[in-house]
Amino acid sequence: MTSLVIERPARVSDVDVVTFGCRLNAYESEAIRTRAAEDGLQDAIVFNTCAVTGEAVRQARQAIRKARRERPGARVIVTGCAAQIDPAAFAAMPEVDLVLGNAEKAAPGAYLPAEGRVRVNDIFSVRETAGHLIDGLTDRARAYVEVQNGCDHRCTFCVIPYGRGNSRSAAAGEVVDQVRRLSAQGYKEVVLTGVDITSWGSDLPGAPTLGQLVARILKLAPDLPRLRLSSIDAAEIDPDLMRCLASEERLQPHLHLSLQAGDDMILKRMKRRHSRQQSLDLIAAVRAVRPDTAFGADLIAGFPTETEEMFDNTQKLVDEAGLAYLHVFPYSARPGTPAAKMPPVSGKVVKDRALRLRQRGDAALARHLQAKIGSTVQGLVERAGLARAEDFTELAFVGEAEPGSIAALRVTGHNSRQAIAVLA
Repeated sequence: MTSLVIERPARVSDVDVVTFGCRLNAYESEAIRTRAAEDGLQDAIVFNTCAVTGEAVRQARQAIRKARRERPGARVIVTGCAAQIDPAAFAAMPEVDLVLGNAEKAAPGAYLPAEGRVRVNDIFSVRETAGHLIDGLTDRARAYVEVQNGCDHRCTFCVIPYGRGNSRSAAAGEVVDQVRRLSAQGYKEVVLTGVDITSWGSDLPGAPTLGQLVARILKLAPDLPRLRLSSIDAAEIDPDLMRCLASEERLQPHLHLSLQAGDDMILKRMKRRHSRQQSLDLIAAVRAVRPDTAFGADLIAGFPTETEEMFDNTQKLVDEAGLAYLHVFPYSARPGTPAAKMPPVSGKVVKDRALRLRQRGDAALARHLQAKIGSTVQGLVERAGLARAEDFTELAFVGEAEPGSIAALRVTGHNSRQAIAVLA
C-alpha cells in the first residue's frame, strides 16, 4: 500500500492527465500522455485512478464530476486501478465517455475512436509488464522506472492485485537500458518502482533478485549519481540487496517499508508475511551495514478486531524502529476483501487512532530533522528552494540552484516538516 497522491494535471496539447495514487501511477501517466499524443487525442481529460482506499475512489469520482462542469465539451476518460476493478461504476457515470483498463491505458491505439464505452480486459491474463519505456517525467527532477507490476500476495485488506494482476517483472536488460538513457539525458536520480518490487525477478529465467538488478544497474550505469528504491516489502529483502546497501553509496540510504501494523495478531489477520520482531530485526540489520539509513513505513489504523492494546503496539513500533516518515491510512473496507467481513472497529475510533498515529509520526519526523542540524547533505534540487537529501529528508533552502542538480546544503534548523538549509 502506498500513500494517496493527487498530481496536478499535466497537459499534452489540450489533453489533461490527472493522476491519483502511487508513484507507479505517476510513471504510467507519462506513458498515457505519450500514447494520447500519438493517437491524436484532442480536448480530453484522462483520470488515472487509484483503488487503495474508498476515499481514493471517492476523490476520483468527485474530480470527474467537477471536470465535466468546468469543461463540458471535453472527452472524459477514466483508467487506473479503480476503473479496472469496477468499470461498471464509472461507465454508469453520465460524465464519463470511456473507461480503459490498466492493461489498455498505454496500449497502441487506446485513444483512437472505437465502439464501446468500456475497454477493460481480465488483468490476470496479462503476463508481461507494459511495453512502454518513457524518457523522463514531466516537471520532475527525478525519473521513475517501472521494474515490476502486479502482486502475488493476498493481504486481507487489499484490492490492488485485482487492479494490477499477478506479479510480472521487466527484463533486466530493458531496465538497465532505460536507466542508462535517463542518466544520459541528465537525470541525477532514478527511482525503481512497481507494485511489489522486492518480488522482481521471481518470474524470470533463473529467478534473479532485486539486489542483483540493483548491482547490475549501478555497474552498467556508472554516471548515474543516485539510485533509489520505492516502497518495499520487509519480508523479501534479499542478501544481494543488503550487500548493495552496505557497499554502494549511490544506492540511497532510504527504505520505505510496507509494515502496515506493529501487532502480531493484526499482522496475522492481515495475512502479512512478517512479524513485529522481524520488522525490528530487519531495520537493525540494515542500520548495522548502513547507519545513515532513514526508514519510512505504511501503517493502517483501526484494522478490524484491533483493540487499544494492539493499536498501542503499532504506536510503540514507530519509536522502537526509529522510523522517520509515516504514511498513515485509516482502515477502509474494500468490497470483496476478507477483512471487509471481519468485525469492524467503529468509524470514530478508526479516525481517532489515525490522528494519534499521525501525531506519533509528526514527533518521529521532528526528531529525525533535529538530528540533521549541523550536517551537510547532498540535496537533489526539485524546484527553487526545495531539495531532497540522500535519506529523503525534505530541505527548504536559501540560495540559487538549478532544478535537477545536486547541491551541497548545510542544515541550520527545521520547521517540524522540513529541514532548513543554506548552500554550503
